[in-house]
Amino acid sequence: MFTIRGELFPATSDCYSNPGTGGKRPRNDTGNKVTVVLGAQWGDEGKGKVVDLLATESDIICRCQGGNNAGHTVVVEGKEYDFHLLPSGIINSKALSVIGNGVVIHLPGLFEEAEKNEKKVFDFHQAVDGLQEVQRQAHDGKNIGTTKKGIGPTYSSKASRTGLQHEGREYAERIRPMVRDAVYFMYEAINGPPKKILVEGANAALLDIDFGTYPFVTSSNCTVGGVCTGLGIPPLNIGDVYGVVKAYTTRVGIGAFPTEQLNEVGELLQTRGHEVGVTTGRKRRCGWLDLVILRYANMINGFTAFALTKLDILDVMEEIKVGVSYKLNGKNIPYFPANMDVLQKVEVVYDKLPGWNCDTSSCRKWEELPVKAQNYIRFIENHVGVPVKWVGVGKARESMIQIF
Repeated sequence: MFTIRGELFPATSDCYSNPGTGGKRPRNDTGNKVTVVLGAQWGDEGKGKVVDLLATESDIICRCQGGNNAGHTVVVEGKEYDFHLLPSGIINSKALSVIGNGVVIHLPGLFEEAEKNEKKVFDFHQAVDGLQEVQRQAHDGKNIGTTKKGIGPTYSSKASRTGLQHEGREYAERIRPMVRDAVYFMYEAINGPPKKILVEGANAALLDIDFGTYPFVTSSNCTVGGVCTGLGIPPLNIGDVYGVVKAYTTRVGIGAFPTEQLNEVGELLQTRGHEVGVTTGRKRRCGWLDLVILRYANMINGFTAFALTKLDILDVMEEIKVGVSYKLNGKNIPYFPANMDVLQKVEVVYDKLPGWNCDTSSCRKWEELPVKAQNYIRFIENHVGVPVKWVGVGKARESMIQIF
């Protein structure tokens, strides 16, 4: 685990108390609850904006899984930041930022991102990732659409216990002052004095290695279980879990996408939404909002509330479609198919809603949103059973409207 902030503190045993031997700090019987922000679609929902918003009042901000295959963009005071390994909330200099044991860390990328130093060579897994993509294309005629950041091969090396043992020694002394034992650190943070702890998930539910659209997924658990295994914290201490949802749906790379629009609607969403991957630079595939995948993501994560982002991209739509269910061979199916061959064949059942056809980007309160935009939000809430707490109408922090 890595901890990063403006000044580094010494790595001494005094930092911790032993939970089994009556340490210095009294146990908090209830413990500080951990607030979690997770993607509810195929990623790129705007998690960084929500984390940045919540980070202003947080004491500790954590990344729990993924690697620099994730890309989060945050705009603060007109300045745009792109994060790949560092928690998006690191802009809050008063908070401690933590990169947990579940994160794959490309050390040159970490230093480049944190210190703006020249990137050095630590590309073993990245090279393997690229070669594996070439092999998939040659043998199977298709690839997965990996970001080629080495995330999958690194997790594979970890699982097979063949991880690199002697590489990267040049980074050891640079990184040593920032390293802590994750279990004890998080235990004390949870059971010590009151603190606000925020966890930022990378990627999203439909990219989860177990619950996503396998094999076109990432290599980690992007759902709420990954918070526990990626930081060493118990489920008891998980508090609010916020799902971040784009007002439409996008996906990068290959894989089933039932509501994808390969027409002028998709092109309009791509253009207006500037839908290009932060990490890969690839154009994102675009389509209508799919409530089937949101209900599925909620089954797994148990969301407290949604943050609905990029509502303003729909401002020019005369009519908006929303996918509410799937049909297979003419019959409704009440679940999200685990079989990707089945998912490729489903027919989406749409409800049509009238567009508001006016600019929402200057709205800062719920009451300022057009009634038809409010109706669109309420429609989502009613069909998924999760309230919408925030609505995003622009890139900047102040463009996030808090409803309750």
